[in-house]
Amino acid sequence: MSDIRFYNRYSGQEETEVVYGEGFLRWTYETTMGKIGLWVLAKRVIFSHWYGWRMNKDVSAERIRPFIEHYRLDENEFLEATESYSSFNDFFYRKLKDSARPLVRGTNEIALPADARHLGVPNLGEVDGLFAKGQFFDLKALLGSVSLSDNYPRGAAVISRLCPVDYHRYHSPVAGRIVEQRLINGPLFSVSPIALRQSMGYLWENKRILTVIETPDLGKVCFVAIGATCVGSIFMTAKEGETVEKGGELGYFAFGGSCVITIFEHGRVKLADDLVEYGSKQLEVYARVGDLLGTAVQ
Repeated sequence: MSDIRFYNRYSGQEETEVVYGEGFLRWTYETTMGKIGLWVLAKRVIFSHWYGWRMNKDVSAERIRPFIEHYRLDENEFLEATESYSSFNDFFYRKLKDSARPLVRGTNEIALPADARHLGVPNLGEVDGLFAKGQFFDLKALLGSVSLSDNYPRGAAVISRLCPVDYHRYHSPVAGRIVEQRLINGPLFSVSPIALRQSMGYLWENKRILTVIETPDLGKVCFVAIGATCVGSIFMTAKEGETVEKGGELGYFAFGGSCVITIFEHGRVKLADDLVEYGSKQLEVYARVGDLLGTAVQ
């Protein structure tokens, strides 16, 4: 059993993640009996739908105050008063004040899409494994398209893993026009490193929504919002045919940990230094939405 370590961009230190529901996750993904139960629940998404239903009930609002206090969330960041949330899910996908998440403003700067632990991959064709040795990206499966995946086999990618304690709205890393958006159905496995160390395939097996953003200087940027255990609901607020600004909201997840993946064409983007440094060590970087993902290559 190994801890989940990550680098915190703001403290400048490596830290150990406090995993929400760690005991259940480890039993499910690291024991034989757990894996049997996992197959039934994830394939039928029974547990996730039931849990989502519970988090939408009025009585679930009782969980909000203990959650804030346990995880030391800053209520000053919330756009609305804590008492205004009618259920835990209503609180969970809360909006924040613009001042809570400053946006990188440089013309060539690309913004991180979410509050998350980000794994940087400068070149998808030159890695010896992700989350565990020998595990590689199946782009065709992830994007659900052979022709689309042909654009990215040596491109850069950032896998942004959101924990239940994080802000759960995600935003566009770039400015552009949404030229494609589609649902790809699937099961709802966890996307915690505890699970991904067992199989990276959960990322391209899970239910997900692909959004393709056409930009003036970066070509087509693929953004994939991935559901997970307890996250059967992926809500896209930006739709196909619309123009989005850098930092503009794309959508949000209902309750649970989840993941978004941003993929760039080869040679278009230089990832931020800490994403490159720690990504080479298979360590994620904690950073917030709107902060620097990288810069466009001129």
